[in-house]
Parts: sequence; structure tokens; C-alpha cells
Amino acid sequence: MSTIEDDVSAGIADRIGVERQARGWTLDQLAERSGVSRAMISKIERRESSPTAAILVRLASAFDLTIAALLAEAEATAERLVRAADQPLWRDPASGYRRRQLFQRPDHPVELVRVELPPGARVGFPTASYARIRQVVWVLLGELVVIEGDERSELGPGDCLGFGAPTDAVFANETASTCVYLVAVSRS
Repeated sequence: MSTIEDDVSAGIADRIGVERQARGWTLDQLAERSGVSRAMISKIERRESSPTAAILVRLASAFDLTIAALLAEAEATAERLVRAADQPLWRDPASGYRRRQLFQRPDHPVELVRVELPPGARVGFPTASYARIRQVVWVLLGELVVIEGDERSELGPGDCLGFGAPTDAVFANETASTCVYLVAVSRS
């Protein structure tokens, strides 16, 4: 039986293939532009491997998309009401980071994402990930460290952080407990 998480992984694989083919790129051309090996891209498109967050960022950047935009295309719904059971869930196989798309529509400027970051996990995103978006992070449970360039912010339950100018960012859970946070994204 297929799960929502399986469906999202399949949607991501399909979206990468669609984006590559829409540009008329070969696997070799996408590999060169993204720095991701041809073999890995092929495995992703054939649904033999699930990409990590780091790989998704590199592929999205090659397509001149943010990771949020690439995932949104794979997870998009046109419904105004998205039931909890229908919210797409994706797990980064490298870090265990779990991303639940609470709300996103192509005709709406706001996106809501719930993230569970396991103990000791770190996820990095390059500047290109933030090129066309503004975001706010709200910690619901646990502690989160956000490193934007040289600036380190430590957040606890209830704390919010509005991101500044686009820069490389790292989300880290330096504790022994899971961190849960909400990301509100506004497209510019």
C-alpha cells in the first residue's frame, strides 16, 4: 500500500524528470549544472533512490528554482482545505528531517510547512534556496539553531525568527530531543 510519503517521493522524482525534459537537458547536462552525479539523477528519476535535502537544493538551483518551489510543484494541491491525512510528507534519507506540506497553492502567496528535525540533525541550504522567498520560522517543540551566514540564532519553544537577506543557512538540532518547527513562506 502506498503512503503519502511514498507519493511525495514519486512526485519529486517525476518533477525532476519533467523539469529536466522541459529544458531539453540530458542527464549529463543536468549533472554538470547541478554537481549531482548522472548516476544519482538517473536513480532518482527511476525512483530507485530518494534524494537528500542537499541534493534537492543542488537540483533546484540548476533549474533556477528554490527547493520550496521544486517541492511545491511535486506536492501541489488546488484545494483550499487540505486535510491532515492528505498533507504531503517527505523524509530526507540523510538527516531524517521530515517535512509536512501543510498548505501550498499555486494561486496563494503563503506556504506553511511543518518540520521535524531529529536529535543531532543538521540540514544546510545555499543562498539560492532563498532567492525568491521570505520566511519565518516558529519553534513549536524543542530547540533549533539557525545559522545564516555568520549569524547564529538559538530558538526555543514559541520563538520566531524572520530571515534576513538571502544567504547560506543551516538548521541544526544540537539536542537529544526532536525539534518541531513551522515555516511560513511568502513568495516574492
